[in-house]
Amino acid sequence: MIRILIALAAGMALGPFLGGPAGAGSVFLEISKGVIQLIKAVAVPLLFCAITNAVTKAEVTLRHGARLFTVALMNALIALFIGIGIAHVFKPGLGLREIWSAGAGQSDPGLSLPKVDFLKTISAWIPQSVMQPFSENAVIPGVILALLLGAAIRREGEGATSIRVFFESAQRLSERILFWITKLIPLAVFAAVASSVAKYGFAPLIALFPYLGVGLLGLLIHILLTYQAWIRLFAKTPLSVFWREAKEPVVQAVATNSSLATLPFTLRALDRLGISRQSSALGACVGTNLNNDGIILYEGMALFFVAQAMGLDLTLTQQLAGAFLCIVTAMGIAGVPEAGFISLALVLTTVGISTENLTLLLSVDWILGRARSVTNVLSDMVVSIALDQGNRRSDHDDRTTSC
Repeated sequence: MIRILIALAAGMALGPFLGGPAGAGSVFLEISKGVIQLIKAVAVPLLFCAITNAVTKAEVTLRHGARLFTVALMNALIALFIGIGIAHVFKPGLGLREIWSAGAGQSDPGLSLPKVDFLKTISAWIPQSVMQPFSENAVIPGVILALLLGAAIRREGEGATSIRVFFESAQRLSERILFWITKLIPLAVFAAVASSVAKYGFAPLIALFPYLGVGLLGLLIHILLTYQAWIRLFAKTPLSVFWREAKEPVVQAVATNSSLATLPFTLRALDRLGISRQSSALGACVGTNLNNDGIILYEGMALFFVAQAMGLDLTLTQQLAGAFLCIVTAMGIAGVPEAGFISLALVLTTVGISTENLTLLLSVDWILGRARSVTNVLSDMVVSIALDQGNRRSDHDDRTTSC
């Protein structure tokens, strides 16, 4: 966080001396774009390995697994609806669009979306080759292949142990490489801010405040409405009791910016709430790849923010595809640094939106990143509580029926 703030200040200080669009600012823009390219290059292999491993490792009963998926999907859809809804209501990208248009003097010919045919879009999701997801950063074909491969490895059992170990190692290596790349984020922030200030002045940075405010508002709405409804209405747990125990994992999520690193504190808080270890292990550990409401809500908002800033009108097909991708890309990437921003890059690429100016968002993403982590941690807790309450009701009904 400190390094990003220093990079932000340095970029703002240097930008005015770089000249206009034809000056040195264009060089800095290429530097920031290079970091995004590196992130996208590693993100798809990581997503592929994470989903493959998740399928091979999941050890849950059909009933408990269905309950976990149902609760997580409900929360994800609500989060996505809130994210897209607030982006449509507040239109936070319009201010940035006006600045970019004024600076360019005319609409940028590069900021246009191809016409999309629904049937062709669905057809493009079918893998054309094993290497396609990696060569084209194709998310959906990669997810399909990962699901098929994970199911095959699981079916083989002990006979596929070496392959299972290979993909576990590949995921750890991908996470390590991506961790190294995220160390370049302060450089990307510095370059993006310097380039933007050189071309447009300080106005674009000021125009990011609506983006930041709308993102935080959406996450707050989801926490206060969706989660508290689960806790109070479904689980019948007093809100004061829940927040007293949730305080520790929330503070840790802010400090570490990682729901995965906060997991021990999350489990300890669930123990104090009287949640069974079976439910907390399923909801917070097994479900860690599903309970990513913070990332999903952020992606939905940011997708339309970027489209608004670029003056793009997304077709219904692109909106539906983008919404679906927000959920899919969040499935296996939440355990890495800057997960929301990384998965956003994949969503924009797949929908066909340029990521050229995406690094400018990094100047405030360190704030949104911590809010996303808090939301994901609370999602782990809420899903665990809902599963525990559902299991108790099922056990009670079973005992009543047997009697």
